[in-house]
Amino acid sequence: MSKNNAYTQAGVDIDAGERLVRAIAPLAKATARAGAAADLGGFGGAFDLKAAGFSDPILVSGADGVGTKLKLAFETGRHDTVGVDLVAMCANDVLAQGAEPLFFLDYFACGKLDEGVAEDVIKGIAEGCRQAGCALIGGETAEMPGMYGNGEYDLGGFVVGAAERGALLPQDDIEAGDTLIGLPSSGVHSNGFSLVRKICGDAGLSFSAPAPFNQNMKLGDILLTPTRIYVDNLKSVIRANQIKGLAHITGGGLVDNIPRMLPAGLSARVDYSAWSRPDIFQWLQDAGDVSEDDMRRTFNCGVGMVAALAPKDVDAVLQALKADGEDAFVLGEVTAA
Repeated sequence: MSKNNAYTQAGVDIDAGERLVRAIAPLAKATARAGAAADLGGFGGAFDLKAAGFSDPILVSGADGVGTKLKLAFETGRHDTVGVDLVAMCANDVLAQGAEPLFFLDYFACGKLDEGVAEDVIKGIAEGCRQAGCALIGGETAEMPGMYGNGEYDLGGFVVGAAERGALLPQDDIEAGDTLIGLPSSGVHSNGFSLVRKICGDAGLSFSAPAPFNQNMKLGDILLTPTRIYVDNLKSVIRANQIKGLAHITGGGLVDNIPRMLPAGLSARVDYSAWSRPDIFQWLQDAGDVSEDDMRRTFNCGVGMVAALAPKDVDAVLQALKADGEDAFVLGEVTAA
C-alpha cells in the first residue's frame, strides 16, 4: 500500500490559498487609511493610532458574522454582497459606541477553496471597509475538508475602532423627553434570515424567481441587498457632540436594541407609523402570517440605526444628515420607564 500521502490528497490546496492571497492583496491595499498600510502577508496587522490623529483614544472592538443569509449566497451563486454585510454588522456596532472604525480582519472558512468565490466574497469585504473608512489589514482563509457542505463557507469579522476619551456613547445625560430619530435600512440587513428562508420555502418560492412584490427584480437579489453602513453619515454629528446615544438595529429589532443605549429607569416610545416599511417586510408578514410583535422583534422593519438626542439639536442634526444624503426622521422619544 502506498504511503506517499500529501496535504492535497487530504483535500487542502496550499497553492490555491497562496494564489488567493496574491489576488486579494490589491483589494486590501485599496482600503489603506491613515494609520494602516493595509498590506497582507505578515503574521499580524499593525495600526498607528497617532498617525490616525488620536491623542487619548479608547479602543472599541466588535466581532460578528452574516448568519444564515449566507444560505442565499450559496443558492443563488451570488457572493459579492455578503462581505459588505460582514463589515457592516461589525462597523455599525462600534459606531454605536461613538467609535470610528479603524481596521478590520476577516475569517473565511470552507471545505474546499473555490478561488473565484473567495475572491468575490473578499471584494465585498473590501467594499464594506471602503464604506466604513477602515483598513482591511489581515485575515485568515481556512480550508477544512469535511467541515462544510459542498460549495458552502462561513464568515467571521473583527473590527477595532477608537474614540477620544470622554467621547464614547451612550452619554450619561440621556433623559426623558429626548428625541429618537431613525435612519432607514436598506432592507432586511443580516438578521432574521432563518425565518425569511422558512417563509420562502413554505411559499414554494425560488430565490431566482421575480419577487412577488416587485416583478422587476429577483427575490434573491432583493434579499441579498447588503446591510447599510452608517459611518460616513453619522461621524460628523457624533464628532459635533450632537448625539447622546446610538442603537444599531439588529436581532431583536427596535424593541430590544433601543433600550441597550438607555440608562436604567428610562424607556422608549416608538411611533411605528412614522415611516413606511419597505415592501419586503409587508410581504414577509403577510406570506408568513407573522404577528406584529414577532415582526418588531425579528426584523429592523425599515430602520437600521436609531439616535437619541436633545430636542434642541433635532433640526440641526436632521439638516446635517440630509446634506449627507440621509433621509432621517423623528420616530419617537425617550420616556420614563
